[in-house]
Amino acid sequence: MIHYILQIIAFQLLFLVIYDLFLKKETFFNWNRTYLLITPILSFLLPLIKLDFIRQNIPTAYIIQLPEVLITDFPMQVHLLPEVIIASESHLSSYISLIPVLGYLWYLGVITSSFLFIYKIFKIINLKRSGTKVHTKNITLISLPNTTIAFSFFNTIYIGTDLSEIKKTNILFHEKIHVKEYHSIDLIFFEILRILFWFNPLIYIYQNRIATLQEYIADAKAIAETTKKEYYQDLLSQVFQTEKISFINTFFNHSLIKNRLVMLQKSKSKKVYQLKYLLLIPVISSMLIYSSCSEDSRILEEKTTQNETAQKTLTQRAETLLVKINSEGKFTKENKELFSALMKDVGNSEAPDLEPEDLEVFQSLIQAISKSKQSTQPKKDGVPFVELDIVPIHPNCKGLSSEEIKKCFSQNIAQFVGSEFNIKIGENIGLSGKQRIYARFKVDKTGKVVDIQVRGPHPEFEKEALRVLKGLPNMEPGMKDGAPVSVLYSLPIVFDIKE
Repeated sequence: MIHYILQIIAFQLLFLVIYDLFLKKETFFNWNRTYLLITPILSFLLPLIKLDFIRQNIPTAYIIQLPEVLITDFPMQVHLLPEVIIASESHLSSYISLIPVLGYLWYLGVITSSFLFIYKIFKIINLKRSGTKVHTKNITLISLPNTTIAFSFFNTIYIGTDLSEIKKTNILFHEKIHVKEYHSIDLIFFEILRILFWFNPLIYIYQNRIATLQEYIADAKAIAETTKKEYYQDLLSQVFQTEKISFINTFFNHSLIKNRLVMLQKSKSKKVYQLKYLLLIPVISSMLIYSSCSEDSRILEEKTTQNETAQKTLTQRAETLLVKINSEGKFTKENKELFSALMKDVGNSEAPDLEPEDLEVFQSLIQAISKSKQSTQPKKDGVPFVELDIVPIHPNCKGLSSEEIKKCFSQNIAQFVGSEFNIKIGENIGLSGKQRIYARFKVDKTGKVVDIQVRGPHPEFEKEALRVLKGLPNMEPGMKDGAPVSVLYSLPIVFDIKE
């Protein structure tokens, strides 16, 4: 849901930038009105559209989990120590606990915005009750005593009795345009969006843009009923009262008067400038490509997380069983059943028949299960990574078989990262113990290492990992069906620091 909301905001921002840069100053008022009403709706729909033919025509990025790289200043036997991960669980639990908090915050914002909306409605109702009503054809005129207020809401026009008759006439021309064009529906539409998406500042900008545009539309049509001179004088002659309600059409909005005067004096835009609206074609196409392909990336992340969780579960089950057997000093029937189930989960249909004196063999199997991360490599859309015809080749790994290339690739990456990483960083920033860094990079279709992403316990770790990975040499790209493809690699780095 968070990713969906971020896409909505990003798309709305792009639509608004296009409007402000290319369309706002044109006199195609009805076209612009359609644009401002349609694009927010598109921003909600486009992230939900997933076009399979777009995915199929974009090269698939395969992801491969590289073996863990351990960086330490301990003696080499540290590799035999069991891996302890504490941070990941706490981060996960804090993230999960944050979700209901955000939900409650959203509900609070919706309730507050709804009350404000209802309060504004009651203000209009009170004004309606305090005035004198006159019903004309399809329009209700409310005369408000002792005020210079002038605005419209749906088919009702509110106008103060303190205005001169000439001003009332010009204002009525203007407000009747708002009523006939159903401008209140536009503003109510954005008011509803403001209630649901109160946290999104772009909705407020959209509503401001549509309100300004509606004044341009009404001015352009009303001026045909009077002279420009009289109309200008009505806008400039005095400071009028106005109601601060976001979904009414106010004639005397002080902040808009200058812009309205400028637009009234502007010549009509040439029809050729309507071609600017064709900008929507590449923009919407790009959004569709992004939304169609970003789903693949999200699913891939979820599968990677699921694989990591499954691997951790296997390791925990194996270690728990080992502790149980060590404490009992023998293999019971229950232990044998647990061991058999564990072996099946790692891909062995039959478990070896072990006796109590075979404890060392069992310990070796446990260690193998704990280190079996390579057997749980994620897949992309159900296609195993072994279906790559040729995997990326490190410069030091040419002339080897496919399996040897994979092993050589991992060894060279691990050796390079281990030798280049500055082991004094942890000491400099005061961190000790095991610190885990998660890195991802892509070997693109040209063999270059690109799109490096790093997540670590401290910005200095991330900065150093990024520096090291940027130094990786160019590879020979992976191949699939005779064509080069991008291949994603995931590289866990454990930084072990003396306490």
